[in-house]
Amino acid sequence: MSKLHKALSIFLIVAIVVALGFIIYMAATPQEGDKFTEFYILGTDGKVQDYPKQVILGEPAHILIGVVNHEYQPASYQAKIKIGGIEISEVNIGTLANGEKWEREISFTPQLSGERQRVDFYLYKNGEDEPYLKEPLRLYIDVISP
Repeated sequence: MSKLHKALSIFLIVAIVVALGFIIYMAATPQEGDKFTEFYILGTDGKVQDYPKQVILGEPAHILIGVVNHEYQPASYQAKIKIGGIEISEVNIGTLANGEKWEREISFTPQLSGERQRVDFYLYKNGEDEPYLKEPLRLYIDVISP
């Protein structure tokens, strides 16, 4: 073999070893994507419909709340429900592992009658004072007297 063939053979072997090492590293080290938390509300049938529209004053309205952690680390969550800017309910969701989903039926009871009352659902993460999302999830309900 000539010196050129030997040098090319050594270069080719080194290149193959480096490429295999890179492939093994990429396979063994999963890449993190975007970090985020899913927060959603559903009707009691588990669909994005049939939300409460009319509620009798003093009686509870029911809805499903869901949270899914995609933060690549455990995180604790809490939800607060406000009607007309006044907090009426708090839900302690607890700590969720990465990829873990929490979904429960919750209820809230309006305290004042009126049409088109705004119901806001705020999510808080890891005990923060500010909500996780800038804008709350929102419903509008008519609260009628019995």
